[in-house]
Amino acid sequence: MQSNVSTRGMAVAPHHLASQSALAILREGGSALEAMVAAAATIAVVYPHMNGLGGDGFWLIVPPEGEPVAIDASGAAGSLATPEAYRDVSQIPHRGPRAALTVAGTVSGWDDALSLSQSLTGRALPLRRLLADAIGYAENGMPVTASQANATADKLAELRDLPGFAETWLVEGVAPLAGSRFRQPALASTLKRLADEGLDSFYRGPLAECLANGMAQCGLPITLADLQQHRARRTTPLRLQHTHGEVWNLAPPTQGLVSLAILGITDRPDMADADDATTVHRIVEATKLAFGLRDAHITDPRHLNTDIQRLLEPDALSALSRHIDDRQAAPWGTGKGPGDTVWMGVVDESGLAVSFIQSIYHEFGSGVVLPDTGIVWQNRGASFSLDPAHLLALSPGKQPFHTLNPAAARLSDGRVMVYGSMGGDGQPQTQAALFTRYVIQGAPLQESISRPRWLLGRTWGQSSDSLKLEGRFSPQTVARLREAGHEIDILTDFSEAMGHAGAIVLHPNGLIEGAFDPRSNGSAAGF
Repeated sequence: MQSNVSTRGMAVAPHHLASQSALAILREGGSALEAMVAAAATIAVVYPHMNGLGGDGFWLIVPPEGEPVAIDASGAAGSLATPEAYRDVSQIPHRGPRAALTVAGTVSGWDDALSLSQSLTGRALPLRRLLADAIGYAENGMPVTASQANATADKLAELRDLPGFAETWLVEGVAPLAGSRFRQPALASTLKRLADEGLDSFYRGPLAECLANGMAQCGLPITLADLQQHRARRTTPLRLQHTHGEVWNLAPPTQGLVSLAILGITDRPDMADADDATTVHRIVEATKLAFGLRDAHITDPRHLNTDIQRLLEPDALSALSRHIDDRQAAPWGTGKGPGDTVWMGVVDESGLAVSFIQSIYHEFGSGVVLPDTGIVWQNRGASFSLDPAHLLALSPGKQPFHTLNPAAARLSDGRVMVYGSMGGDGQPQTQAALFTRYVIQGAPLQESISRPRWLLGRTWGQSSDSLKLEGRFSPQTVARLREAGHEIDILTDFSEAMGHAGAIVLHPNGLIEGAFDPRSNGSAAGF
């Protein structure tokens, strides 16, 4: 399994058209940030069940020298999303207008990333050029993936009657067929408006007024004032001092803590020569401990009750690692569940590296499409609690908990790595699998992604929080994990439930290596 290797630029995405959009910008001299905006716009069109303009985004940017920068482009709960507005229900619904209760932040992240790009390079490609591929695919059509076709068919019963869903996502009243041409004319018009009016129009321009009118018409608890108040925030990433280098991830409201904690906990035992059963067992046990940290602490950064970075100090992680028993699985509660997302990476000729995630949470988000825009709104606000004493208690203006956490590392031997995955609870587990196999155990980059993976927690349509294994694990590995007390379900050999992972590595000699997930429709494209 060979990785793609280039010398001047590389892009990895779970849909090959997004990789190509980024690559085209790199060839024209654009920065990794500009290339990522192009890829983000394209994938919003060609993987519309996974992400879109109505969702959130997070950026982790590693310059050739100096400290990394993060962009939190996630929105807060609308001003009408009060606990009183939900007093007739026991929990926030996952679908419909009442699930669409947070501002969509991803476009603000595109805008801030382009501002940062211009400050770093002193130049900028026209916005219309960056959005050109996305506009073309929305206007002229793109081939429906099996992933989109299956998601539409599987969720049709619960989504069909939601505002705007049927006219946007169905073809003559039925789910589109894989391989058929699918057009999104309303979304094409919206993207053209952004190209003409600027990305800030989404929040403080004519497009914002159009969005707010649609929200009022559909009954969303978000107002024009909520859009106008939103801005992306540049933040300081969390960091882990690992035996093999420095690893970064996103600070709250994301679960970046989990991904770093798993790597920190498993840095204590010797993982280099661990076989599959031992590797899976130790990472799963570390995952349970890291989820405990997450559930106790992660919320809107303004409501934190502890310094999250301190939880990643060596003494704290060593204490947690002592709870792992190599012979016995520990009991645990439940996870946060799955989430449909896209991770993408870009590295340019200057060595600027970008790790990026964009999501609408569940497939098709809330299911609500705002009139005349083609934008399906996210349901990330469903992660709020209606218990006023809960860490994630709903409050207008509060950011919800996020599973999204793009990762990056600067290794001791000089390699720089950006990596990540989709998949809710699965994101930190897949990151740990990839990092452990590639960095610690020395597997080739593509093999590290392609080899069989696991997931502790729920997948779509399941209520079990068991340990799911892909069918390619050996019978001996499965037997040893069961003997250790893991409740195991076997999935297909290449299950989409394991997420769509990807990675790019910039080597000290200047070569750039990329790998994508065969479980996706993606590619690693370089030149």
